[in-house]
Amino acid sequence: MPDFAHIPPVVLLTIIFALAFDYINGFHDTANSIATVVSTRVMTPRSAIIMAATLNFVGALVAHNVSKTISHGLVEPIGAPQTVVLAAVMAGIIWNLITWKFGIPSSSSHALIGGLVGAAIVHAGVDVVKWEGVIHKVVLPLFLSPMMGFLVGWTIMHFIYRVFGDAHPGKVGKGFRMLQRISAAFMAYSHGMNDAQKSMGIIMLALVAGGMVKADQLDKGP
Repeated sequence: MPDFAHIPPVVLLTIIFALAFDYINGFHDTANSIATVVSTRVMTPRSAIIMAATLNFVGALVAHNVSKTISHGLVEPIGAPQTVVLAAVMAGIIWNLITWKFGIPSSSSHALIGGLVGAAIVHAGVDVVKWEGVIHKVVLPLFLSPMMGFLVGWTIMHFIYRVFGDAHPGKVGKGFRMLQRISAAFMAYSHGMNDAQKSMGIIMLALVAGGMVKADQLDKGP
């Protein structure tokens, strides 16, 4: 167990910024989960936000694959000292604030990962980056996920049109409203399993950099 009573100042600052990043990520990405149910008035904004916040939290507790990738799947521990981890979090925060200000639907995950890899390269060179992990877990999903979303979205919409195209809106409306709630809830839950874990990985990486957790403990998960 890490000795939290003797946290180095830079590590403590990194943890604070990581929590700030999570907070900013909340008002940056919440719309991903609730935009559909709010715009169609299936749920009120307050109810939708409470649902999204709760299920994001639950999702973050279920799995830790993403946090493990952030903490030790992209950069060698030697290339991620305390200052590098702090620089990565600050880069993610700055990018989130800029894109939020201008309404740009960007990825907080890729901003944080880019900050981590960029800071590590400046600190220790390109050899400390686990390029295979970056390519397979960051670059490829960056291009494949929109295409997969396009394909699945097109397929589902085509199916709905074929099956319910001639149905009376009053007869199917109640069922679709319920399905919207379910889809928004699942989106919030899966968002927690993915995005909510980024800060967990950063905090774990900061603890390793501060000597409070051994690097070999990362394989056990945060």
